[in-house]
Amino acid sequence: MKMPRGGRLFLATCLGSLFVLVLYFQSITKPEAGLKAVTRPGKSRTSPLQTLYNGDQLELLAAHKSLQGRRELLEQACLSHTRKRRVLSPEDLKHLIVDDMHGLIYCYVPKVACTNWKRVLMVLTSDGRYTDPLAIPANEAHVAGNLRTLSEFSVAEINQRLRSYLKFIFVREPFERLVSAYRNKFTRRYNTAFHKRYGTKIIRRHRPNAKPEALEKGDDVTFPEFVQYLVDPRTQREEPFNEHWERVHSLCHPCLIHYDVVGKYETLEPDAQAVLRLAGVEGMLQFPTSGKTTRTDGHMAGRYFKHISPFFQKKLFNLYRMDFMLFNYSTPEYLRT
Repeated sequence: MKMPRGGRLFLATCLGSLFVLVLYFQSITKPEAGLKAVTRPGKSRTSPLQTLYNGDQLELLAAHKSLQGRRELLEQACLSHTRKRRVLSPEDLKHLIVDDMHGLIYCYVPKVACTNWKRVLMVLTSDGRYTDPLAIPANEAHVAGNLRTLSEFSVAEINQRLRSYLKFIFVREPFERLVSAYRNKFTRRYNTAFHKRYGTKIIRRHRPNAKPEALEKGDDVTFPEFVQYLVDPRTQREEPFNEHWERVHSLCHPCLIHYDVVGKYETLEPDAQAVLRLAGVEGMLQFPTSGKTTRTDGHMAGRYFKHISPFFQKKLFNLYRMDFMLFNYSTPEYLRT
């Protein structure tokens, strides 16, 4: 007998809720409860999670204190500012990259050294195919399928990894990350896909009397126009933010997933080194250092925000407020809100 449409919908909803409820309760379980050694063929060693919480390596103690302080601040901020919890879905796990060989889960955030982290994880998971992160072309690091994400596993496999793997994330001052995304996606001539996909829409909506060429190419979006696009209520009603300017808390769900290490872009090298030490691979490879001379910092961000009115500054800050609070970033001095 054929089930009525309403019954099928109810059943699908129940099954979906069962998935996310199981996943949700596992994700907030204290990590110490599920510690296991990471096993590789012919080998058994202490997992990165055990190393972190048991303090197995004395030289890591100083780094542990800094990392522990950030974890605690994040947990306190989640308790203070998250009024109701929601459940996780498979879609929420697409930014979490899994390294089964070393017991790692990394949530990648665009514009926070994620290309180099993906390169490092390609080396770690390649079984010798790659040895030098910088030898991997940047575009290859972003090819779907080169690295596995948590969303690809079964519910039981997801839960086991959330309990027993070291989960880490790297974050950045929200407005410096935003300016970096704007500079990369809208001021570089080669990013024609972004110009067509987003630039044309931004110009059409937020530039009065736009010239036909600008409407066709979308390659000269100004930062004030980009800000207007972000705070326009229509933008998020129509579709989610692109990952390059999506808020970190929406990409990585730090109040639902317990991250063991919160690294920061501002202290990238020592924090990356601490993660590699925890994984037991610090002698195997180095985290690539940036050779950029025009890195987006607070001074550069301030120059871009000079041209944003206090009204739009306030609306934009409210949009990214949660990232400022969760990751302990101060309100920028250049804001006139």
